Amino acid sequence: MTLSRHWPSAVGLAVGYLADRVVGDPGRGHPVAGFGAAAVWLEARCYADRRAAGLVHTGALVGAGVALGVVVERLISNRSLSTVVTTAAATWAVLGGRSLSREAATVAGQLADGRLVAARDQVRHLVGRDTAELSTEEVARATVESVAENASDAIVAPLLWGAVAGLPGLIGYRAVNTLDAMIGHRTPRYLEFGWAAARLDDLANWVPARLAALAAAAWAPLIGGTAGTAIAVVRRDADRHPSPNAGAAAAAFAGAVDVQLTIGESRRAAGLRASGLATSSCLAGALAALRTDTAPDVGDVDVRVRFAYESRE
Repeated sequence: MTLSRHWPSAVGLAVGYLADRVVGDPGRGHPVAGFGAAAVWLEARCYADRRAAGLVHTGALVGAGVALGVVVERLISNRSLSTVVTTAAATWAVLGGRSLSREAATVAGQLADGRLVAARDQVRHLVGRDTAELSTEEVARATVESVAENASDAIVAPLLWGAVAGLPGLIGYRAVNTLDAMIGHRTPRYLEFGWAAARLDDLANWVPARLAALAAAAWAPLIGGTAGTAIAVVRRDADRHPSPNAGAAAAAFAGAVDVQLTIGESRRAAGLRASGLATSSCLAGALAALRTDTAPDVGDVDVRVRFAYESRE
């Protein structure tokens, strides 16, 4: 393909990204929520405690999303304006950067104001664990972890798949990632049924997670860190995380902002020297907001990441 064939999609991606930054997710009627409802409906009819059943479930839903993208893309292939508008709409629908920024900024403000109970409740929007007994340090750590991982899932990965595969890539990736969030858990119900969704999500995010880590390292000097430290922490500690992808992003963020997420295998939070947890624009904003001068001072630690995460519930 020539550059003239690509520019409408590129412009659409940029416009969709800006729409996400300015508008954010709609309060009601989000397309991803509609996909989730369809996934629940299908699960109720095809669930079985077998990997094969989960493979069919995942393949049907992801395949439908990719097929929709292919059909729409072919219908508008020779219409530049339609391509820009459609790609922008799809990009806006699958990104989640503004929502991530808003949630993290809210937690940061609550911690800074000493409203731990409110912060515990708010951080539930970012993590899938029980937050009722978390300390200030644990809430901050959980938010850093979530911002790091979701900077890849909600921003970097959709844009990369959109750039590589157009509408089918955008819609297909969001279908994969949404299914992983819904059924990719190590619970009795989903250990087998959700296996295919979890493994496909691992595959789809392998490259984006590492690009997110490199981007975090590149932006580290703008917030007082160094790229070398961020990369060194990734090389040393990323593989300690049970996820093949989340560890890379989390380690890069930890190294970039000089924060220790956990100590040893005790599963207790360490103090955080840098955890002003708001995010602003794309990955750069996610890093830029983790400034030491905006964080509550809850301790001073060295740059070391030791991942001792509980399995997802």
